[in-house]
Amino acid sequence: MRGSEKQAQVLRSPMIPDSVVAEIARHDWERIECGCGRSAGHLVDAVRDAAEGHPAAFHALEGHVFFAQHLKPPAPAVCAVLMAVWSARPPRRATREALLWTLLALLCTVDDGGTHEAGLHGQCAAFIRTGVDGFRRELAAVPGSGTAAYAEAVLEILGLPSS
Repeated sequence: MRGSEKQAQVLRSPMIPDSVVAEIARHDWERIECGCGRSAGHLVDAVRDAAEGHPAAFHALEGHVFFAQHLKPPAPAVCAVLMAVWSARPPRRATREALLWTLLALLCTVDDGGTHEAGLHGQCAAFIRTGVDGFRRELAAVPGSGTAAYAEAVLEILGLPSS
């Protein structure tokens, strides 16, 4: 069994939309150095758990994808998966809140890009911008909630209006 076939077999879950499975499979996790110093291959289980809606899985990314105010090399790939999860509209509020918390943590890091290229921060911000309509929907659907506060903060950091 080839690596991609093995990865696809491991990723199949009735709780994970095909679009998220495809996004996870699109990245060569073994070639990305994780923030912990190992290959980012071990993050596949964490992003899979996050995609299934386990809020703790989002928090487990700290130290691997971001640490304090700095992004680590797997950040763009993980961010792409998180935005695929967001686009699939997770039904549980706890999942949406943990996902938004993670996106906010990614955005609150130091911008490491130069004047002519996007660093890890710019790449993550570009992925996160794809979810603007969903952030605005979250604000309107559950005003005053934790998810609405996180969504509003994401929009504010991106410099975008909340409506």
